[in-house]
Amino acid sequence: MRNYRHIEVRPVAGALGAEIMGVDMARELEADVVAEVRQAFLDHLVIFLRNQKVTPPQQLAFARRFGEPIEYPQLKGLTEAPMITPVVKLEHERSNFGGIWHSDTTYLPQPPMGSMLLAREVPPFGGDTMFANQYLAYEALSDGLKETLEGLVGVSSSAKADVSKTREDRLKAAGVELKVLTAEHPIVRTHPETGRKALYTSAAHTAHLAGWTEKESLPLLRFLWEHQVKPEFTCRFRWEVGSLAFWDNRCAMHNPINDYHGYRRVMHRITLAGDRPR
Repeated sequence: MRNYRHIEVRPVAGALGAEIMGVDMARELEADVVAEVRQAFLDHLVIFLRNQKVTPPQQLAFARRFGEPIEYPQLKGLTEAPMITPVVKLEHERSNFGGIWHSDTTYLPQPPMGSMLLAREVPPFGGDTMFANQYLAYEALSDGLKETLEGLVGVSSSAKADVSKTREDRLKAAGVELKVLTAEHPIVRTHPETGRKALYTSAAHTAHLAGWTEKESLPLLRFLWEHQVKPEFTCRFRWEVGSLAFWDNRCAMHNPINDYHGYRRVMHRITLAGDRPR
């Protein structure tokens, strides 16, 4: 366990995830504190802060200490803060935005490094988010399968049906048509900061393997998708108003659970620019 001087770090599960104490997002943070939060993020893949009372500009200022905020490709951000995307499920809606295991927007040539989600309104129960450690998922594979995956490339698409339907309500409300975006990335990527290998595919976005037909690809991909989210690779976070989750899209997947029909849930998301997976 790493020693921290300026913050307290409490792991929430054996696989990944930690709550961070001693950080107020509304205040200007010293460089030493930012460095320790960044280290906890790399160590635990997803970190959680609670009881944060911040305005959108303060949330953006906090995010900029860790990366470059970018616009979400499918939806417009807040009028007063375009880099903050509202993630909303209303009382009458049945689908929740992105309600399937995924790493964010892998259909972009340079997918995001990380995402920050801040809870503004939460249902009285339900609406938790699960996270899965893709370092552990890769490391648990046999040597033979690791060798098979070496060099394989996945073709990601924004138009896969299972994830497209989770965006329909928000796109309709915004009067926006779904853009079909595609990109190719290795099935196993190496994290640019830690040097560790992680699985980088999901049922949400990977359409097939490059150079393979969809029919040829699916047996292997389906095995990986099931393997990636085994319980021992996961943690689960219960939201409260003022809770923030900051996760590393390069080595963790997430899944917002859609179990709160009839209630409103409003979150503010900031996406941080990443590099091309290798």
